[in-house]
Amino acid sequence: MGLLDKLSGWLGLRKKEVNVLCLGLDNSGKTTIINQLKPANTPGQEIVPTIGFNIEKFKSSSLSFTVFDMSGQNRYRNLWEHYYKESHAIIFVIDSSDKLRMVVAKEELDTLLNHGDICSKKLPVLFFANKMDLRDAMSSVKVSQMLCLENIKDKPWHICASNAIEGEGLQEGMDWLQEQIAQSYQNNNQVTE
Repeated sequence: MGLLDKLSGWLGLRKKEVNVLCLGLDNSGKTTIINQLKPANTPGQEIVPTIGFNIEKFKSSSLSFTVFDMSGQNRYRNLWEHYYKESHAIIFVIDSSDKLRMVVAKEELDTLLNHGDICSKKLPVLFFANKMDLRDAMSSVKVSQMLCLENIKDKPWHICASNAIEGEGLQEGMDWLQEQIAQSYQNNNQVTE
């Protein structure tokens, strides 16, 4: 790393590229969240069930995101693990109104967190307890309890109540995620310098 690279990094002039996986069961609101996170001048895609995955790229003030919007349908969940190794963060979206499938969401989350390519890394996990606008929605605290998030001790994590259609709660979550990624980069640079 050259002096100019270090200087631009310290000054925040260079955008760091990060790969973020957006995971969760089908119909949890992953694609809607990604569409809301993209800059206003970027065309959003029509919201239909994701088959396989979509790749979206967008920039924030200090990060350049590549987001892998992975299908949550049962037959496509085995694709998730092919993207674990190169990921820097995970966004896990939960339909907070779908009490019946909360157990399935917990099983998928446990499988994810115990995978060799994930458990060996200290990557941040952002949870969106989505669809808070629905009458039957559980609070983010209740979702956290049902998923046993308090048992995650080896990774930074944060849960936000969200309503993806209106964009509510998304900025709070992304601010937290950017801060965690920036800290991770800072810690890694200190180790390698």
